[in-house]
Amino acid sequence: MSVLRTDKISKQYPGCLALDGVTVAFESGKVNAILGKNGSGKSTLVKCFSGAIQPTSGSFFLDDERLSFASTTDALDRGFATVYQEMSLIPSLTVAENIFLGRMPKRGAVIDWKKANDMAAELLQRMGVTINPRETVSRLSMWQCQVVEITKAMSFHPRVLMLDEPTSTLATNEVEHLFDVIRELKKQDIIILYISHKLHEVPQITDTITVLRDGCFIGKVNTEDVSHADIIHMMFGETKIRNRPADVLAGQETVLEVKHLSRKNKFQDVSFELHRGEVLGIAGMLGAGRTELLKSIFGADPYDSGEVVVNGRRAGRHASPVSMKKLGLGLTPEDRKAEGLILIHSIRDNLCYASMDKTSNGWLEVRQKRNAAAAKQVQELDIKVPDIDAPVSSLSGGNQQKVVVGNWLNTEPQIMLYDEPSRGIDVNAKQQIFEIIWEQSRNGVSTIFVSSELEELLEVCHRILIMKEGRMIGEVRPEDVDINRLYALSMGDEQQ
Repeated sequence: MSVLRTDKISKQYPGCLALDGVTVAFESGKVNAILGKNGSGKSTLVKCFSGAIQPTSGSFFLDDERLSFASTTDALDRGFATVYQEMSLIPSLTVAENIFLGRMPKRGAVIDWKKANDMAAELLQRMGVTINPRETVSRLSMWQCQVVEITKAMSFHPRVLMLDEPTSTLATNEVEHLFDVIRELKKQDIIILYISHKLHEVPQITDTITVLRDGCFIGKVNTEDVSHADIIHMMFGETKIRNRPADVLAGQETVLEVKHLSRKNKFQDVSFELHRGEVLGIAGMLGAGRTELLKSIFGADPYDSGEVVVNGRRAGRHASPVSMKKLGLGLTPEDRKAEGLILIHSIRDNLCYASMDKTSNGWLEVRQKRNAAAAKQVQELDIKVPDIDAPVSSLSGGNQQKVVVGNWLNTEPQIMLYDEPSRGIDVNAKQQIFEIIWEQSRNGVSTIFVSSELEELLEVCHRILIMKEGRMIGEVRPEDVDINRLYALSMGDEQQ
């Protein structure tokens, strides 16, 4: 058995103690979860192990050997491999090429393709999966891509494997495939560190749970010894998780009609209505067409046939986000970093981009209006900002998501489309996003809410539509179904 341990490890940033004397140990042959809300220090700890940063004080050891890494390359050379949330695969290359990128085996000056494919096949076999090493990555499913990413890390023969949100982009049925792979890794005397915000997954795959809060070590427990409520309490202290309040009610007036909307290879013949103040969920597995549907409704992507009617006004097939915004729509995209924010720009600017028509005189920015609009959202959404002129990249994931929401709320929308608004943020930040949606509902704003976390739809929504393979296959109300039935319906395993 190998052991990775820390001894009073700390990391000090200007004005922030990200890690505060953390002492903990992780053993091989187990999946060791590291949990904590955004800003708790878990990512900082992993960055110390990966060589991305160096601790300010304290030490860490692998089997009593004291280690210190100057870079990520240094850490990798010493057996510390990290699989990040954002995959680094090149879609146009094969599986084998991705696994051995930059270090392909050669015969003289020529790449030895047979050896590369054989080596990749052997690694994949050790992972317990059947994936053709000659297959182009773009043709793989998401869970297969994640397995290739892990296999790439395993090709370095690591002693410590760190998995950062490995299931964040996977559908429910794909998660179990990945878990099977991780269970195979447990048998190989590797120390596995597992970071996730999906608390319902933790009992399924982990053996131990280490919790950090505000940079401090709160405790380490065996997974089988604690309940979901125990974990929440360790992460947040006293935190109340609410369902939709009774005063958040949907009206009768129809504000949005989607009629027989179709887009080739994306979705077919989709029809539904949205009412004033309603929170309407859309459930489905990844690939069901939910994101594509929202983008087409918002005018970001074209559709082939059908129509979108907003408050009785038909939006043309060539509508754009600009024209849909004028009709009162806003969209928070699935990938906030790539599509919802400009990371190197300030928090202030990111809160005002969608409402530039309101914060300018038609030609030039009116600084007072811009400052007021940004300050309004910081206050009302309780966005934790060190300095409103700081880059938005400096914020935690939860606060970044609030900036994306605030950017659109500054446009004073009547209909908000939320695509995976809780992805990659902790339980407390999720609850704050839900509170924002409910408060907007009280003010008459209608919402379409897409989430792969089907439990969230049951908590937040008045009604839930179910999509599968690009088609609407059903509609349920949260009070009429439990989570198991909703998952079954979304996977098409059960007739409504």
